[in-house]
Amino acid sequence: MIIRLSAILCLALMLSACATVTRGTREAWTAESEPSGARVETSNGFQCPSTPCAIRMPRRSSFVATFTKDGYRTVQVNVTNQVASGGALGMAGNVLVGGIIGAGVDVASGATLEIVPNPAHVVMEPLEEGEENVPVVIAPVVREPTADEGEGGEYDATS
Repeated sequence: MIIRLSAILCLALMLSACATVTRGTREAWTAESEPSGARVETSNGFQCPSTPCAIRMPRRSSFVATFTKDGYRTVQVNVTNQVASGGALGMAGNVLVGGIIGAGVDVASGATLEIVPNPAHVVMEPLEEGEENVPVVIAPVVREPTADEGEGGEYDATS
């Protein structure tokens, strides 16, 4: 009896925090530009020397990504996070197994979230000779899915 109860308790503890276990707390955020070869720096301290590139960062990140390239207008993209469908499924696993502790871990760790837009794709405009480089700021645009696509939506940071 004690062994059976111990096994059930261990199983419940292993299954709690489903999203943290199945999705992890970090995600690869992808930066793309036209033309390629832009430098990307984020307000939370990450950078990559040349697009396209991917940066592994916490899922709960919200930041501004700055794309720069000689001869082109600087582009800044506001990047945030939202509850992911996979994160919601992990949270549902916590509810089904009764893991209030697991649910708390998932929320605190950010495992239920996803970074948007991902990928961030920008089209950089060439600067005219003598033109001042005033950054273009882009916020993510969420497109509602069509009936054929189901849930999910698309995130595009093109201007």
